[in-house]
Amino acid sequence: MIDLRSDTVTRPNQPMLAAMTRAETGDDVWGDDPTVLRLQARVAEQAGKEAGLFFPSGTQSNLAALMAHCGRGDEYIVGQAAHTYKYEGGGAAVLGSIQPQPLDNAEDGSIPLERVAAVIKPIDDHFARTRLFALENTIGGKVLPAAYVAEATQFAHGKGLATHLDGARVFNAAVASNQSLKAMTEGFDSVSICFSKGLGAPVGSVLVGSKALIDVAHRWRKVLGGGMRQAGVLAAACDYALDHNVARLADDHANAARLASGLAQIDEVKVMSHATNMVFAQFPQADCAPLEAWLKERGILTQMLYASRFVTHLDVSAADIDTFVDAVKAYFKR
Repeated sequence: MIDLRSDTVTRPNQPMLAAMTRAETGDDVWGDDPTVLRLQARVAEQAGKEAGLFFPSGTQSNLAALMAHCGRGDEYIVGQAAHTYKYEGGGAAVLGSIQPQPLDNAEDGSIPLERVAAVIKPIDDHFARTRLFALENTIGGKVLPAAYVAEATQFAHGKGLATHLDGARVFNAAVASNQSLKAMTEGFDSVSICFSKGLGAPVGSVLVGSKALIDVAHRWRKVLGGGMRQAGVLAAACDYALDHNVARLADDHANAARLASGLAQIDEVKVMSHATNMVFAQFPQADCAPLEAWLKERGILTQMLYASRFVTHLDVSAADIDTFVDAVKAYFKR
């Protein structure tokens, strides 16, 4: 199957599986799994942070970070389109007792700082205590402008706020910007980095930050059920991904551009945007369900909505993109 639903659908290849079977393991809850320890240190060093902590999922990594920064009754400022607010089950509020203050994202994914300034609460018992400003990069496939990130993190710190980056696809942002991971995470007090999306690992995220923050997040990971035992088997896949699957993200970006160009040639389709490894396009509402079924019959998995997202990844080739575009053309010509 050609699967364009997400970059989370990738499967580990044989060399990655071999690395997993060779992994040296211990008990990570006791803190003595050597493969996990190496991965945490390696990611922290690349991100320019003091320490790292391995998590089974990006959702849990983000939540533990929010809970490490904020106490019960505190508030974090976040974009309406951000995963930590919109797509992670409301965990900050439900499990962390943290009030989100969502703001509309601008077209480029940023949050205008004048809007942020307007919602920072005064020190008064009537209000939740504003503690944290959270951004996401990439967001909707878009890379946040570097100048904005620098200004936003400096602004937040100047207002006494900590900063968190949901960097689930921060390596996509780094490759697209031709920058190091450290450059992309500079100014953030914590960053959650996912390995089970474009990097192709089956499981795993690493939260990086100061040692003091990671110590607090470690406790919350335990509370949230994230303590794993011989987790080196999973960490080895992430380590393999760092060695082999970062630079090749440029191929995914090229394939997304190829996909957008192909869809733009179809009169019935309107390409709304494409950036890094994501393409967003509009289809006639009446055609969404039958087109999704048509594609599935031809070995192509999509989620067809009025505004559909297609995501390229290491299991999708340029030839697969052409097959998909040809199938969409055939549907509208039938």
